[in-house]
Amino acid sequence: MVTVRAPATSANLGSGFDVFGVALSRPADVVRVRRDTETSIEVSGAGSQFIPEDPEKNTVGAVAEALDAPAHIEINKGVRPASGLGSSAASAAAAAVALDELYDRGHTREALVPIAAEGEAVVSGVAHDDNVAPAIVGGFTVATGNGITRVDADISLVVCLPDIVISTRDARSVVPESASIEQVVETVGNAATLTAGMCRDDPELVGAGMHDSVVTPARAELIEGYDDICGAARDAGATGVTISGSGPGVLAVCRGRDRRSVASAMLDAFEAHDIDARSYQTRVGRGAQIL
Repeated sequence: MVTVRAPATSANLGSGFDVFGVALSRPADVVRVRRDTETSIEVSGAGSQFIPEDPEKNTVGAVAEALDAPAHIEINKGVRPASGLGSSAASAAAAAVALDELYDRGHTREALVPIAAEGEAVVSGVAHDDNVAPAIVGGFTVATGNGITRVDADISLVVCLPDIVISTRDARSVVPESASIEQVVETVGNAATLTAGMCRDDPELVGAGMHDSVVTPARAELIEGYDDICGAARDAGATGVTISGSGPGVLAVCRGRDRRSVASAMLDAFEAHDIDARSYQTRVGRGAQIL
């Protein structure tokens, strides 16, 4: 048996739609695999009642098929589905690393990213690398058609997760189909600023570079009180706030000393809208770990 822990992730980071991703130090999924003649799946933990155990409908079933590695797979969910925290990516990443180890397939971590992304496609309909890349290799990642670039950043983060559900498919349906040249120029500048901030471990630059005027405003309409939550986080010391992935999780960048106050302010802001929420005081973390 092989056991792997894979972290929650936050994709997009505002200005890096479908390209940027970051591993979080918490929460995480834990996946255990055991050789078998055919693949079977058991799911427990956060939101497990909503996750199918049929291998043809579960992200890890697609990973097992891609690796030709049938196994009994136990998934302990620490990352709630439909949270914007890469829930399906965490399971897919953990399964890819665990099955590769179990069957001694010898893939590099980078080579496992597109395999795990095939599992993601079962849930979202599209095989994107932006969540599975940081879930496997850790840190801040830039995923393009040319491969994965990783930065071992040290940035403090807060994620506030409201008790509402937004599916990835619904969140993608509201994305604008075009942008003005002014918006493109602004987005490129912000993405470059964010990347420089990650390289320098500078939360001010990262926060400034998260601003996005194309995708985020459209998705913000799906999260009640979003502007108030962002304002409360900034007042408490956040240097930048955006939607985590497709939402409804909200991601704030801050200095380590401000994490507690930022988390509390975001929770209070959701409560003011009669929405229950929980917060994670976290930071840029490691990728999948064999336990």
